[in-house]
Amino acid sequence: MILDNRGLEPPQPMMRTLAALENLNDNETLTIINDRRPMFLYEQLEELGYRNRTEQQEDGSYKIEIFR
Repeated sequence: MILDNRGLEPPQPMMRTLAALENLNDNETLTIINDRRPMFLYEQLEELGYRNRTEQQEDGSYKIEIFR
């Protein structure tokens, strides 16, 4: 699943991401694209037992893959 959060003001990207995680199966990956590095999201992911990979894109946005 890919969730494009670009153009949204905080806290909308985090709220959308956390809501999408509720529907994510253990063997799936959620990919989000944000305008900024989601600093506050990382703590939430850790508390929920998720791991992530973050990669800055050429346009300055961030692609974050979230998985268990």
